[in-house]
Amino acid sequence: MHVLLVYKKTHEEVHDRALLSLQEALQERADVVHTEIRPRERVRRADFLGRDLVIVLGGDGTLTSISHNIDDQTMVMGVNSHPRDGDPEGSVGFYMDSDPATFKQDLDRVLEGSAIVNRLPRLQAIIDTTSGNRYTTDPALNDLLVANTHQYAPSKYLMRRGTSTVVQSSSGLLFATWYGQHAWLSHAAPEGHMNELRAMATREERTDHCFVFARDLPRNERTARPWAHLAWTSDQTVVVSDMHRGYVVPDGWDEVHFNRGATVTVDAKGPVLTLLTFRQTMDEKVERIG
Repeated sequence: MHVLLVYKKTHEEVHDRALLSLQEALQERADVVHTEIRPRERVRRADFLGRDLVIVLGGDGTLTSISHNIDDQTMVMGVNSHPRDGDPEGSVGFYMDSDPATFKQDLDRVLEGSAIVNRLPRLQAIIDTTSGNRYTTDPALNDLLVANTHQYAPSKYLMRRGTSTVVQSSSGLLFATWYGQHAWLSHAAPEGHMNELRAMATREERTDHCFVFARDLPRNERTARPWAHLAWTSDQTVVVSDMHRGYVVPDGWDEVHFNRGATVTVDAKGPVLTLLTFRQTMDEKVERIG
C-alpha cells in the first residue's frame, strides 16, 4: 500500500509526539506499507498521485485544506494529533476518527479492509468569466462562500435555481454540505434554528443536496423567517455577479476571484471524498452531535 502522511507542522510538543507515534506504527508495518511523509506547508498536488491512502495528522482544518488535493478514489484517514478528550485546549476533530492511541489498530483495520467507508459529498463552483474563460474551484468538504471581496459592501447578484430567478443584495451566499453544517453554517444561522434547518433534509438527500444561506437582504425582501434566504437543494444555483469584484472561497482556503458579469454555478455534486472511520459512520456522528 502506497501511503502519504501529511502532518500539521507546529512547535507544540503534543503534535511532535503524535507524529513520532505514527511513524513508529507505520515502520512496524513497513513490509506492507510504503510511506512518504510531508508537512502540510510543503505538500504539492503531485504528491497525492498514485496513493492508496492519505493519512492526515492534525485537526479538521488540516484535513479540509489537504482534502482539496485528493480525488474521489483515494482513501483518507484523519488522525487527531491533539484530541480534546484528553485536553480542553485540544481539537474536536469531527472528521478525525483516529488518534495516536488508536492509530495502530485503526491502521490494521485499513489493511484488512474492515474500516468504515464514508463517501462524503463536496461542493464545487464553476466560474465563467465575461471573457470566455472557465475556472473550476477546488472541491469543498464543509462550505463554500460566494461574496463581495470588499466586506463593507453588499454582495449584489442575480440568482437562478430551477425555475426561480431573483435579484439579491446580501452579505454573500453560503453553501454548506450536510456533513459540514457544524462549521460555518451553525454560526451563521439564527440562534436556536439549526434543528429547523436539519428537519429540511432526509437521509437520502444528504449525498447530493446542500444548504444555501444568505443574510441581510433589504427589509422589503425578507420573509417572516429570521433568515433572508434559505434552501436545501440538489439543483444548481447560478449566480450572475453585479459586483465589481467578488470571490469564491472553498472551506475558507484558496480564493478564486471574478468580476461583474461573471457566472458562478454551484452544487454539491463535486468529486466525493472517501473518508475512513472506525467506530461510527459520519451519519451517526452528525446525529450524535445534534
